[in-house]
Amino acid sequence: MKKERVKLTGAEKSELFAEGIVTIILLLLLNLSIIILIHLAILQDESLVNGIYFLKKSMTFVGGRHVWSWQNIFIIIMAVGDLAVLYWRLIRRYHQMQLRHVISELHYIANGHFDHRINFRVRPELQRVVDSINSLVDSTVNSINEERAIEKSKDELITNVSHDIRTPLTSIIGYLGLLKTGISSKEDQQKYVDIAYTKAEQMKSLADDLFEYTTLKSTSTKLNLNELHIYSMLEQVAAGFELEAEKKGIDIEIEARPKNLTIQADAEKLVRVYNNLISNAFKYGTGATKIKLVANLVNKSEVELRVENNGEPIPVSAQKKIFDRFYRVETSRNTKTGGTGLGLSITKSVVDLHHGTIRCQSDEKWTSFIIRLPLDPNKAK
Repeated sequence: MKKERVKLTGAEKSELFAEGIVTIILLLLLNLSIIILIHLAILQDESLVNGIYFLKKSMTFVGGRHVWSWQNIFIIIMAVGDLAVLYWRLIRRYHQMQLRHVISELHYIANGHFDHRINFRVRPELQRVVDSINSLVDSTVNSINEERAIEKSKDELITNVSHDIRTPLTSIIGYLGLLKTGISSKEDQQKYVDIAYTKAEQMKSLADDLFEYTTLKSTSTKLNLNELHIYSMLEQVAAGFELEAEKKGIDIEIEARPKNLTIQADAEKLVRVYNNLISNAFKYGTGATKIKLVANLVNKSEVELRVENNGEPIPVSAQKKIFDRFYRVETSRNTKTGGTGLGLSITKSVVDLHHGTIRCQSDEKWTSFIIRLPLDPNKAK
């Protein structure tokens, strides 16, 4: 947006006009004084008069013209000097008015109007200050918004954790209460114990995931980078899910191009990423018959990792929110699938630590989680 010059008020225009008039009067008085003093000095020295006359006669211009009046030349020189002084005084006063406007705008912003910016154009030196002020206000507003977002995030975290802990805890208390009465049969008692144990495991899983999530979000978390052979890692990950895949009738395929592809990564954390994504495919990829683990070298500095399944697609509306903390595609915050809602948030945090990106792409044929990682995270900082 093109910035306009500072618009002067009526009082400021009058002030500028008065400044010009006063300056002209003072300059005229000064010029008159100088002319009188020089004239008196010349009249008092006859040799100086003769010298000036001789100089005028001896100096000729084009066409044989002589300088007939040094006084006129001197007056012209003084007039040029007067104009320069007048311009300097007026522009100086105008710059002072610009500064007053900037200070006024600053006071307005300081009074809490952080959506306001200084949008007029001033002299280059002051313009740099104005641009810095606008940038500072933008940074301040962003910091305020980030603080608000953090506070809101903390409130949501407390609410979500409270809900996810209270639900199994209520069940545990209820079943323990039934056991305490002692009126249930042994079969029912064993059933209550099993349910209470399952609920306790859910609480432990939530606590573990929450601890890992907060650890990964900590600024002090560092990666233990080592050279990692991608294909070998994928084989080990797939082997860990072999029994579960057989039970569900799902084939796990592995592919790496080139097969000897290696990257600098934290093996433990990257394995956690794959575990989360494959577990999600088992839990939510209803009707899936195949899971693909694909790794491709896309250029000399990046690798693309894919975890794909041909199960039920993820709704388009959920694909952007799926990495949000505690977000579940399910319509209610139930735990029938056994998830804590933190798995994909942890996955994204690990990818972020590696200076990579992750996105979800889902249609009727395939649901894909696509990760881009630098070959060396240290060079991507």
